Amino acid sequence: MDKQVPFHETLNLTLIGNMGRVNRLCREAVTHAVEPLGLTQSRWTTLMHIKMLSEGVTQLEIAHSLSIEMPSLTRILKQLEEQSLIIRRIDEYDKRSKKIYFTDKGRQILSSLQEEVDEITQQIYSGLNHQQLDAMAHHLIKLEQNAQACIKQQIQKKVKK
Repeated sequence: MDKQVPFHETLNLTLIGNMGRVNRLCREAVTHAVEPLGLTQSRWTTLMHIKMLSEGVTQLEIAHSLSIEMPSLTRILKQLEEQSLIIRRIDEYDKRSKKIYFTDKGRQILSSLQEEVDEITQQIYSGLNHQQLDAMAHHLIKLEQNAQACIKQQIQKKVKK
């Protein structure tokens, strides 16, 4: 009797590879939609992370959230500042730290950005019901937790050597 190969193993790329590909395609769809707003992928993702983390977030917190290095984030924030979408203020309690706030123009652009993201999301989710989307969300969270545990385990292995 032949062993049935699970569907996820029949994909040309690994399941994780396909998740990465879908993520890139989704970001690309949003990037095309928000081009008229004067936003690149790095700029709109940064704006969305600032919104998610809340105004007054530090540059370091944004860098961690985006998983990018501080020099890269500093360049993006400078561009957003030049577009008058954000302002950076020195933290009154820690002079080494800068906090990020939206300008009025930034809030307007963020509103338009959110509308575009919502529209793209609806298109991407088309054909999937709430149960399927909920199940996928739960599975993605579990995969993320497993990946974080794996990273922690790999770091501990290095320390022991």
